[in-house]
Amino acid sequence: MTDTAAPHRPDPGGATAPPSSPRSPRATGHRTRIRVAVTAALLAALTAVLVHTLHSGDNQSAPGRLLAGYAVAWALFAAAVWTVRNIPARAATVLVLAGSAALALAGLTAQPRTSTDMYRYAWDGRVQAAGISPYAHPPAAPQLTRLRDDWLFPPPQDCKGWGITRTDDGLCVRINRPTVPTIYPPLAEGWYLAVHTLSPADSRHKPLQVGGAVLAFGTTLALLRVLRRRGDPRRAPARAALWAWCPAVALEAVNNAHIDTLGVLCVVLALGTATAGVRRGALLGAAIAVKILPVLALPGALSGQRGPARVLRVVAAVVGTVALAYLPYVAASGAGVLGYLPGYLHEEGYEPGRVHRFALLRLVLPDAAAGATAAVLLALIGLFVWWRGDPARPWRGALLLTGATLLLFSPSYPWYSLLVVALVAMDGRWEWLTVTLAGTVLYLGGRLLPGFPLQACAYGGAALVIATGAYLRSGRARRLVAPHGGNRSSRPGLGQLDR
Repeated sequence: MTDTAAPHRPDPGGATAPPSSPRSPRATGHRTRIRVAVTAALLAALTAVLVHTLHSGDNQSAPGRLLAGYAVAWALFAAAVWTVRNIPARAATVLVLAGSAALALAGLTAQPRTSTDMYRYAWDGRVQAAGISPYAHPPAAPQLTRLRDDWLFPPPQDCKGWGITRTDDGLCVRINRPTVPTIYPPLAEGWYLAVHTLSPADSRHKPLQVGGAVLAFGTTLALLRVLRRRGDPRRAPARAALWAWCPAVALEAVNNAHIDTLGVLCVVLALGTATAGVRRGALLGAAIAVKILPVLALPGALSGQRGPARVLRVVAAVVGTVALAYLPYVAASGAGVLGYLPGYLHEEGYEPGRVHRFALLRLVLPDAAAGATAAVLLALIGLFVWWRGDPARPWRGALLLTGATLLLFSPSYPWYSLLVVALVAMDGRWEWLTVTLAGTVLYLGGRLLPGFPLQACAYGGAALVIATGAYLRSGRARRLVAPHGGNRSSRPGLGQLDR
């Protein structure tokens, strides 16, 4: 059978297109080596900038320098992700893993610079190793005097410096909120105990940071596996880089050792490696037992699952896992396992009488209505995700609900959005990373711009970028660009956002 060449057709402008010539393997290899070299150089620069930033000061003494360093780091991160897209998958995977390890090492080069939460982690691990429930007593309680040392409880003559406070009784302490019980759920407490047990004596903050580095790198490996199996293998490294190279991961997951990273890893495994059944529910329950925020991934985990039996299996596994995790601590402390959670919600401004959350809603609503409106909106989004979500991409609905929650509640803690960073890597909608940027700007910039409505501006800017990204991915935007062509998904709802 003889192939018949299609007749040549002139383009609409009357010009004849030159015949295409395939690139030679040598030219293609040369371009690939250049791209690999450029990406590696960008990663080296990103690592150096993060190391320099972490040694520039803390969030109290040098918030401006930290913000400037973060800005440069994010620019280098964006450039590196852009260049890695056109590198063959095998070479790109090596770069992603090498970059993830390098940035984790950068986070290990200094003690925590912007958060003192890790010191509470270390204390809770020490208390449990002594056979005492972490929910039983606050750090300043006299019952725990024998467990104190000069690192977490400096002597009076050394009671100065970043992160060190003095209680009303004159006790000098490095732990935040030393007069109230711990707030962390049971699997988080189990992690603190495990790190303490495996740590050398007098090792201080480094083991928890190393643990954060292990979790961050493990999440990179999990993302690569998920994206290869359930997505486009060619794009998997570039997607995974959105987590692996994100400056927020090096700073919050490693340097500040935030426990959120353990919950993030559990969510990635739940949504990416398990079907909508008991295993997915158990992994998601484990994430919730680390930090409550991953409960927002539950509607995504149930995307498109309308059968009562499947929904009940997942929900029962979630509830059962959380209950089992709490059981030993309830036996030891009873209702005290709630710790400081009620007080924390009041302190952080989530109660009607003391609102300083919901910044975007408060632009158009009175303070008293902001919280209720946010709850209604999130309930509607959750129902939409469950009913119309794509069961093949459960992370899409989880990203929508989690990101929307942070936009509406507008917290000032950037580590809350580590889950968003991982879900962005799974779904590819990079515009949601602006939620992390908004939290960072708010956390560090408040001292620089007192009186300025930074909360509304930061999260308002993030909402604008996200809305623009959603529009550009929509069918309407594509029709404006190419009104006579292009494939369109016939599936309504969330499926149209996969562009």
